[in-house]
Amino acid sequence: MIELAIAAVAVALASAAAYLWRRQWIDAALALVAGAALAALVNGFSLPAGRGPAADAASGDIAHAAEVTVDGDGLRAAQWHDLPARPLRWSAPDTPVLRLDFPHEMVRGRIFTLAVERGESGPARLQLLAENGALLAESKGEGRTISVQWMPPIAESLVLRARLLGKDGKPVAEGPVPFRVTDNEPLRVQGRFGAPSFDAQVLARLLQQSHAVLDWRVVLGKTITRAQTSREAIARPDVVVVDAAYVERLPASARAQLMAQTASGVPLIVLGANASDRSLWQREFQLALASQPDGTETRGELKMAVPALAAQAQGTWRDGGERIATRAWQQGRITWLSLADWHRHAITQPKALALWWQQVVDAAGVRRKVDMNWLAPAEMPLAGQRLEVCATGVQGSVRFPSLDQSLEWQRRPDKAGASCVAVWPRKEGWLAMETGAKGEARSAVYVYEDQDWPMWQAAQRRDATALYAARTPERVPAGRTPLPEWPFALAFVAAMLGLWWRERR
Repeated sequence: MIELAIAAVAVALASAAAYLWRRQWIDAALALVAGAALAALVNGFSLPAGRGPAADAASGDIAHAAEVTVDGDGLRAAQWHDLPARPLRWSAPDTPVLRLDFPHEMVRGRIFTLAVERGESGPARLQLLAENGALLAESKGEGRTISVQWMPPIAESLVLRARLLGKDGKPVAEGPVPFRVTDNEPLRVQGRFGAPSFDAQVLARLLQQSHAVLDWRVVLGKTITRAQTSREAIARPDVVVVDAAYVERLPASARAQLMAQTASGVPLIVLGANASDRSLWQREFQLALASQPDGTETRGELKMAVPALAAQAQGTWRDGGERIATRAWQQGRITWLSLADWHRHAITQPKALALWWQQVVDAAGVRRKVDMNWLAPAEMPLAGQRLEVCATGVQGSVRFPSLDQSLEWQRRPDKAGASCVAVWPRKEGWLAMETGAKGEARSAVYVYEDQDWPMWQAAQRRDATALYAARTPERVPAGRTPLPEWPFALAFVAAMLGLWWRERR
């Protein structure tokens, strides 16, 4: 900006010289004032000054401070959010911390996964305990991240406990793990198969165990079809499952109707074990099928057979997992499974098989449209601390029965499509909340005690403090204080108006 300042001064000197030549002393002075003010405005001058005392961020009174300091792990994100941006002097401690990751709300029938990230690697065990202390699941690992999985049997609000043990077997950290398990609307599945198979039979059983609504038909012969329907008719399925033989035998018009349904947004899963017509799949689906050696199996935990013809993830098709190919089809998605004989694991490894199929359904893009969605808190809610509750697709107000408080939703520009309110929970435990015209949308957030997960709290404070430091302005060099811009702008406008008025006289 120094070039613009020099240009402004040069123009001002030339104008002043012209006014002096005509003996217009006041006009010359106004021209000099306007030029000097514009130069100071664009260059941003600063004057020597001693560094004032830094303010403690924990006090909250930093409005007039040149910079702030903070001790230890820093402050929580909610505390930093309420403070103005100031240069920060802070060094993160080198003490170990933990970061936990788990869903705060999930649908019944899905696997609950708790992941703990440590600051260092080494042998450790992670245990998931019931409220009465009974061991539900345990895993061992040596990496920085250890995870444990468990499937909740019923829909309820749970407060389990997690315990991290070091290599010597002594507890490193322990604390509550709260989450809610809800009953979702049953998945509507349409199945069409050109030949009977144990795999399709086991898949139907898995879907029934998850309370899915089925419309299942298997061709047994030229004129014989076995139908299996649930308690209600399916107007529009959430996902369609077919085998390759069924698609190959469909008339062109029926096949086009099936693909139009997929294009409208209904995911299609194809069991490719009995595929035989390579040219059809290449011509109509741009899917290349390659021959496989006899006896080929997958390498994962669940050993599955690879059929004679397997899909190749190339062109518009992408790799969706081992021997799984997927591609977008307008608004929908097609997922091809080059796998067979998974029915062998239905007895020996039923949970692992159910988890694998859950991952396949997720990869297929099966999603439920929801009008509103509660967002998980960005940090651990603590009693007596500011808590931000956010949701999407809401309007009006949200009520907290235990606080006897109703607040209007406020849009947040930093959270796309979300509205938020701020509350101060009074005690630990579940904090119920409800919104909607009649309070029909209900949820709850768990409020932790101050002593819960101290190493996780330290990690969150460090992350929030580092984020605040990244968004604050740069420090002014020692011994310099920047001059405010508004006086120069005011002087420039006043001088120019004075010149204009004198020229108009």
